[in-house]
Amino acid sequence: MFAVVKKFVRYMALEKGRMKRLYLKLCRPDGTEYALFLKKHGHLHAIGEHCSISPRANITDPAYLKIGNNVRLSDCAIFGHDGSVNMINRAYGLNIDSVGRVEIRDNSFVGHGVLVMPGVTIGPDSVVAAGSVVTKDVPPGMVVGGIPAKVIGTTAAMVERLKARSITYPWRHLIEQRKGSFDAAMEPELRRRRVEFFYPK
Repeated sequence: MFAVVKKFVRYMALEKGRMKRLYLKLCRPDGTEYALFLKKHGHLHAIGEHCSISPRANITDPAYLKIGNNVRLSDCAIFGHDGSVNMINRAYGLNIDSVGRVEIRDNSFVGHGVLVMPGVTIGPDSVVAAGSVVTKDVPPGMVVGGIPAKVIGTTAAMVERLKARSITYPWRHLIEQRKGSFDAAMEPELRRRRVEFFYPK
C-alpha cells in the first residue's frame, strides 16, 4: 500500500511541474499574471496582492516562502534549503537537516540575479540590488547590495534620486499620463524617445 501512495505522490508532483511548464510555454505570462498563477497553483505559504514575479524566478521551496503585498521579484533565486546536507549526511553517516523560511514583506523589490538564502526576511519597503547574495535579514526601508548584501542606502533616498532624475527626461509628460507601470499603446513612443535621447544623431 505504501508503494502505491508513494507512486501517486510522485505522479502528482510531476503533474504540478508539467502544469507549470505548460502554462509558461503556452501562455507566456508577464510578471503580474505569473504571480496570480502562483497564488492559485504555486503552493507558496502565502502571497499578497498586487505582486509581480518573473516567470524566470527560481523558487526552490515554495511552501517555505511568504510574500507580502506589492512585492516584485525579478529573475532571482530564492532558496529554502541547503543542498549540501545530502552530501554531508552520506559522507558523515548523519541524518541532519538545514532548511529555513523566507519572508519578503510589503513593498519590496528583489533585483535580477539576486540569491536569497534560507532563513532571511526582506523588507518591508526594501530594495535588493541586482546580483546581490542575501544571507541575513534586510532592515525595513533599506536598499542593500553586494556579496554578501549590505545596506547601501535608504529606499526613501533612492525615491528622491529617481524623482529628480525622472523630471529631466524629455518624455516625462508621457510617464505622468501613463496609468500604471506599463502601457502597451504608449511603449513604442516611449522607446523611440528614449533611443533618440540615449543615442542622438
